[in-house]
Amino acid sequence: MDRRKLILSGMATGLSSAGLGACASTSQPRNPDPNGPAYDTGAAATYSADEMVRATSDFLGVTAESAGAAIERIFRERGQPTGYVAGEEGSGAIAVGLRYGRGLLYMKDRPTQEVFWQGPSVGWDWGGNASRVFTLCYNLQYPDAIFRRFPGVEGSAYLVGGLGVNYQKADTIVLAPIRAGVGLRLGANIGYLAYSRQRNILPF
Repeated sequence: MDRRKLILSGMATGLSSAGLGACASTSQPRNPDPNGPAYDTGAAATYSADEMVRATSDFLGVTAESAGAAIERIFRERGQPTGYVAGEEGSGAIAVGLRYGRGLLYMKDRPTQEVFWQGPSVGWDWGGNASRVFTLCYNLQYPDAIFRRFPGVEGSAYLVGGLGVNYQKADTIVLAPIRAGVGLRLGANIGYLAYSRQRNILPF
C-alpha cells in the first residue's frame, strides 16, 4: 500500500511540475524577431492628433496650421498611428528616380530604432529635392516590422517650404510620409521604398 501511494505521489508531482513549466513558458512575451531585442508584443499604443501636430510642426519647422492641415487629412483617412519616423532624405529623377533617407522610428513603450530607406521610381517625373520627412505609421505593432518594401503611388509638387503627403502600404502596415523640402520636383511616379537597418547603396 505504501509503495502504491509513493508511485501515485511521484506521478502527481511530475504532472504538476510539467504544468507549471508550460504555464511559465507561455506567459513569456515572444519576440517577433529572434535576432532582435525582446519587448512586449501586445497591441502598440497610438498617438493623438495633438501629439502629432506638435511633433510634425517642431520637426519639419512649419506652422502648426500647416502641420494641422496635413495631420487632419491623414487622421480622417487612417485614424491614430502607432508610431512615426522623423528623418531626412534626398531624391532626384529624370523619368527614373532614386530616393535615399535616414531617420529614427518612435513608438510608445517600444525601443527607438534607427531606420534607413531607399528606392527607385519611374514615371512622368523630373527634378530633385532635399527633404525633412515625418512619416506616420499605421498597424505597425513592433519596430522590426518596418524592415520591408513598401510600394506606393505618389503625385507631388515640391516648392520651397512646401508639404507633400503620400501613402505606402505593405500587407496591413500603412506609412504616410509628410515631406517638407527645398528644390523643385514635379510629376507623378510609381515605385517603392525599402526600409532597412543599414544604408544600402543599391536601391533595389
